[in-house]
Amino acid sequence: MRSLSLIVVIFLCFSFSLKSQVFNKYSELGLFGGVGYYMGDLNPSKQFFMPRLAGGLVYRYNPSRRFAWHIHGIYGSVQAEDALSNDPAQELRNLSFRSQVIEFATLLEFNFFNYEIGNPNTPATPYIFGGFSLFRFNPKANFLGEWIPLQPLGTEGQGSTIYSDRKAYSLINASFPFGVGVKFHIGGKFGFSIDWGLRKTFTDYLDDVSTTYADPDVLFATNGELSALLGDRSLVNPGKINTGRQRGNSTTRDWYSFAGLTITYKIEPRKAECPAYQ
Repeated sequence: MRSLSLIVVIFLCFSFSLKSQVFNKYSELGLFGGVGYYMGDLNPSKQFFMPRLAGGLVYRYNPSRRFAWHIHGIYGSVQAEDALSNDPAQELRNLSFRSQVIEFATLLEFNFFNYEIGNPNTPATPYIFGGFSLFRFNPKANFLGEWIPLQPLGTEGQGSTIYSDRKAYSLINASFPFGVGVKFHIGGKFGFSIDWGLRKTFTDYLDDVSTTYADPDVLFATNGELSALLGDRSLVNPGKINTGRQRGNSTTRDWYSFAGLTITYKIEPRKAECPAYQ
């Protein structure tokens, strides 16, 4: 009987060992470094237009060789200027902005090939990802060398009774991130990934531009002189003549993007002990 028990214990330990050799779930912790950029009313279509540095922290959990849960916090900024556009109408509009972006996101990654850090049989894979994020932004404009926050100024008439349908926009919004990348590892502990991800947001005010020009007299009376000055910076005939004319495209939403390199350290799973000694 004692011999039979010993055989059962050895079999259980051996079975668990085989299972662990197949795949052990593991986590990764690391750093992201890259660039961020924006697309919207001031940059309708150019990828990687006026990129700015971005960085953050990344956590990844790998329940299998094909899937991974990814959580990150990224800090970056985006910007655009009509003056750098090839569209004459945009150049005459002469708007510009810069905004810090702080993003917290959760993503699901799918690896096209089996991938496991430290396994020489799974050295690299392309992958795709998608998920959900919350982000904070705060568009500012450069006026006489000083960066002025635009949201409190209501540059399109927000806060006035004349434009009662235009509500002040929130500086916290959501987006759907999605993109592509490549993963690879060197040695047994460090993993690397290069990815590019777009963010489809739910706001049209990442750049503080969305609809038509408001009456500058209304802006001055409601939100002050800066609101009137920054609401219309046209190179030709700025002011009351533009009231009601198109300032932005309210039928679309703004986008932003992060692209760069992530370096992670593999956190080894806890090794299970033989059931006989637990």
